[in-house]
Amino acid sequence: QVQLVESGGGLVQPGGSLRLSCAASGRTFTNNVLGWFRQAAGKEREFVAAITWSGTTVYVDSVKGRFTISRDNAKNTIYLQMNSLKPEDTAVYYCASDKNQVIVRRYEAAYEFWGQGTQVPVSS
Repeated sequence: QVQLVESGGGLVQPGGSLRLSCAASGRTFTNNVLGWFRQAAGKEREFVAAITWSGTTVYVDSVKGRFTISRDNAKNTIYLQMNSLKPEDTAVYYCASDKNQVIVRRYEAAYEFWGQGTQVPVSS
C-alpha cells in the first residue's frame, strides 16, 4: 500500500522557520515529480512547490526566495524548508506524487498519491 506521511508541522512565529518532511512507502518515487500543496481555512488547496527526479524545482510566486523543496531519493523522502514565514502561510500542507516524471504540473488532478497533511499555524 502506497503511503505518503508528512511531519514537521507546528506553531511558528512570523519570521520563523520550519522544515516539513514527507516520507513515502509502498513504492519508490525516485522517478516521479513530487510536490507540496497547502490549504488555508476556507480556501481551495493551492500548489506550493514541486521537484522533478533530476532536481528541477518550481515554486508559486508567493514563496519564492523563502521556501526550498528538496528530495533524498535514497530515503524516498522530500522536504520543504520554509523560512521567513508569514501569517498568510498558515495552512495544512500536503505532499503528493505526480504520475509523470519530467513536467511539473500545478493542478491537483495531476497528482496520484497524497499525504494526510500537516498543520502549520504562523502566529505570534
